[in-house]
Amino acid sequence: MTEIEFRPAAAKDLEEAAEWYEAKQSGLGDEFLEAVRGVLRAIEENPKQFPELYRNTRRALIRRFPYGIYFRAMSNRTLVVACMHGRRRPSRWRSRK
Repeated sequence: MTEIEFRPAAAKDLEEAAEWYEAKQSGLGDEFLEAVRGVLRAIEENPKQFPELYRNTRRALIRRFPYGIYFRAMSNRTLVVACMHGRRRPSRWRSRK
């Protein structure tokens, strides 16, 4: 298992998505965050189970919600670079260093 670290932009992505879902229906933001926690546990256990998309960046899809967690797995930690809606421009996360 590796430690998961969030880039500030990725943390903001998650916060904004949870707020959006919560505004749509009470409790849905919490359900979104619980689904994210499940994906993060799977990433911690075995990050290489998720497909590599571009230059060591992998994507884990979130069940029930059209979002993906984009991350880079390193030997001692996992760096989450984005949490993006599947309908957004797919290459947008690449601009995050």
